Amino acid sequence: MSLKPSTLSQADTIIAQYPQKRSATMPLLHLVQEDRGFITQEDMAWVAEKVGVTPIQVLEVVTFYPMFRQQAIGRRHVKVCRTLSCALRGSYALMESLEKSLNCPRGETSADGNFTLEFVECIADCGCGPVVQVDHALHENVAPEKASEFSEQIKTSLKDSNYGKNQPQPGTPEWNG
Repeated sequence: MSLKPSTLSQADTIIAQYPQKRSATMPLLHLVQEDRGFITQEDMAWVAEKVGVTPIQVLEVVTFYPMFRQQAIGRRHVKVCRTLSCALRGSYALMESLEKSLNCPRGETSADGNFTLEFVECIADCGCGPVVQVDHALHENVAPEKASEFSEQIKTSLKDSNYGKNQPQPGTPEWNG
């Protein structure tokens, strides 16, 4: 198992918080994914053993919830909201433009490994759509006609050694791009 020692030690602390060990399944999966970036079959077997369930029961959780990934993602994870308010403001056209400018089909990772592009359900910022989340940074009012400019911002972030080091806060560049 190639998880960090700190991840392994946190697992027991998490499990101890629940009256039934199996209730720690999702928190442990989040912990593993935060460490590795995705969840492997080996990770699922480890979680199953820790919480006293079968590996198939853990796989059921991983495949049911879309926030869990079984494959590595690109250096930038680009999530475009597609629910009604964002769709009405152009999120589908925005997605098409991002696919072209990032050279990445939706639902996939680009060949160079830099971008994973996907539609997601509501990001809960309905009044400011279309909304795009790049890693942990929220970008509001990303107009489809500005998609190529927005793509350039994302590409430029690949060269920024300070990218992702600041916690996103409303009104900061990490929040609004």
